[in-house]
Amino acid sequence: LPPLPAAVEVATYRIVQEALTNVTRHARARTCSVCLRVGGEVDLQITDDGVGIPTARHAGVGLNSIHERASELGGSCVIKSTPGAGTHIMVSLPGI
Repeated sequence: LPPLPAAVEVATYRIVQEALTNVTRHARARTCSVCLRVGGEVDLQITDDGVGIPTARHAGVGLNSIHERASELGGSCVIKSTPGAGTHIMVSLPGI
């Protein structure tokens, strides 16, 4: 990987850590994948095949933390989930 600003490295690590923690605690997933792509930006995709986020449930501390870390660096975060069909987290952070 090319050298990245320290803040981007830390945010990337913490976002992946939080996403994997959520998969472990809540998703009841069989599989989870993490894709990291670095170009002009750092793009992260974390996808699981778990139960999804229930529609009646609001984002908890973990999902809010992911959003906050991305926005603090001027990045974006989109979380898509369908009950019974898993969750897909897409984060883009300014990189180089």
